[in-house]
Amino acid sequence: MTEIEKPLVIFSHGKVSGPKGSRIQALSKIAERMGFEVESLDYRRLPTNERVVKLNNHLANLQRPYVLVGTSMGGYVSAVAGIENHPLGMFLISPAIYLDGYAEAELEKVKCPVTIVHGWKDDIVPVANVIKFAHAAGANLHIFDGGHRLREKLPETESCFEQFLRQCFIESTIDLPLKDAVNQ
Repeated sequence: MTEIEKPLVIFSHGKVSGPKGSRIQALSKIAERMGFEVESLDYRRLPTNERVVKLNNHLANLQRPYVLVGTSMGGYVSAVAGIENHPLGMFLISPAIYLDGYAEAELEKVKCPVTIVHGWKDDIVPVANVIKFAHAAGANLHIFDGGHRLREKLPETESCFEQFLRQCFIESTIDLPLKDAVNQ
């Protein structure tokens, strides 16, 4: 199987993180083990609206199935891009939605499966914002006893991510050339 045949997992990092953050690295290993190619865009020093434009431009050239994964501000960027494009799914960790300074997106227009992981003790993105979005998007919502970064809940986040990838790609009507790990 060549790299171009593999479905793609595209990561969007948060405001104070980067494309090679520890959480992205951990989730990338899972995706790669399951047979996906991984990309992590670099949004450092870009304002929010330019991050969305950068991701939309990147997606415009794709000729293969993909999912979007975003953390914090990257979750917002992925959600907005997910409305305007056609991902097979979105996996969002502590997505920065319904916050002051972020454009109001029509989140009820999401047309793909969405899984959200969030912390009850998040001091940046209120849990109520995420519950509102999950309801609007018909998302699968996992709320853990943790803060915004959910560092202490990485194993649970990894488990949710692996389950999301399996569900998203197995339920797709697209014939995907994945490793046997997806079906295990």
